[in-house]
Amino acid sequence: MLDGAAVRVLMVGFDNGGEPSRMLDGLPVESIHSDLTGALNLTAARRLPENMGIAFMGDTKGGAFDLSGEVARAMLAAKGNPNGRPNSDVVRPWVNGLDVTRRPRGMYIVDFGVNRSEDDAALYEMPFEYLRKHVKPVRATSRTTQSGWWIHERARPEMRAAIVPLNRFIVSTAVARHRTFSWLEHPTLPDHALFVFAREDDYFFGVLHSKAHELWALRMGTSLEDRPRYTPTTTFETFPFPWPPGSEPEDDARVKAIGDAAQRLVTLRDNWLNPPGASDADLKKRTLANLYNARPTWLANAHVALDWAVFAAYNWPDALSDAEVLERLLALNTERANGPT
Repeated sequence: MLDGAAVRVLMVGFDNGGEPSRMLDGLPVESIHSDLTGALNLTAARRLPENMGIAFMGDTKGGAFDLSGEVARAMLAAKGNPNGRPNSDVVRPWVNGLDVTRRPRGMYIVDFGVNRSEDDAALYEMPFEYLRKHVKPVRATSRTTQSGWWIHERARPEMRAAIVPLNRFIVSTAVARHRTFSWLEHPTLPDHALFVFAREDDYFFGVLHSKAHELWALRMGTSLEDRPRYTPTTTFETFPFPWPPGSEPEDDARVKAIGDAAQRLVTLRDNWLNPPGASDADLKKRTLANLYNARPTWLANAHVALDWAVFAAYNWPDALSDAEVLERLLALNTERANGPT
């Protein structure tokens, strides 16, 4: 046995239906649901049409398209493309999960979009020749992407189309100990280790980062070893927001309160992550992961303020147990899924 190995052992027993009692984790329960819980049956939650087209997996590059800052800056400074265009058209900042939960590494990526032809791509001479050397030999062995080796393996056209009109968008890591959300701005390309939410308003960010959504995500998602995994289909698309996305009353004080609380949370976090005059050694320790592992009082207070604002939007009291929050969310999911009666 390895010290520290995260191993889960699950034993399930069946009978012929004649046993009147049921046991789960050594305790009697009335029923055992398909997610192996014996209380609230969250497996009954249904995907909500109102949540579709907002959450996406990020781009899957499928090869050595990523660039160090040094290499990228040389490409961006290069002149003389035969099409007269700058390499900034196809060389853009690139962020994966480590850049969000730890420190930004200043990485870039060569990105020819979703359908640029090989001839057009070749007109960006330096980026194209870099890919021809570092990507094409590997991609030539792929059964699925050989014909379009200069295009990312899964370029996520739907995700790209959804965030193009936005000044910024929300991201969260696919797998993490703490469910946190962050902002990214164009022209940054998010990697497949990030889930992308095509909204740019503080209100939406605030609801995502609230206790209500965190509890729902923990129960509706999966896990990798001991780290929760976010799953847009079961987690986001089933989550009932205070108002169906897109129908929030802009002049409602509750919407503004959530936005203000979310904005304050981000400001406080950013001040802690990047204090003026901090040394490189200090900055290395100042990561989102370390912050939420420590969860200092000021951070806890900021989240409490956000949670209360979100609860008010649901017309809930402040003091609710986790089970009561989930029960109310499931009831709202059922109501929304069934539609007007």
